[in-house]
Amino acid sequence: MPSMKPKPGEIWLADLGLTAKVRPVLILSHHDPDAPRALIIYAPLTTQHRGSRYEVPLGEVSFLDRASVVNVQGIGALIEPRLERKLGQLQPALLAKVKDAIRFALDL
Repeated sequence: MPSMKPKPGEIWLADLGLTAKVRPVLILSHHDPDAPRALIIYAPLTTQHRGSRYEVPLGEVSFLDRASVVNVQGIGALIEPRLERKLGQLQPALLAKVKDAIRFALDL
């Protein structure tokens, strides 16, 4: 199977293990062929909106079947084979809001 090369701002369906199941994730890291580890950094999407600054509502997105938020408190890393398929791409303005939420969450 050829490498998929996920890009920042893309939403992919990913296998996050038994407890988290298969769910959409937002790709945060850029592809780096020289990275010391073959990991992809992501933020999970959830339908449980709690109205916090750690969440970015996505509104109506054509490639998602339910209203979702990006949960930047759930940032993680996974290996590329865990990505099942690309669902779509966030608009640059929404990705900018996610980056702002990450800066807030990590006190950057």
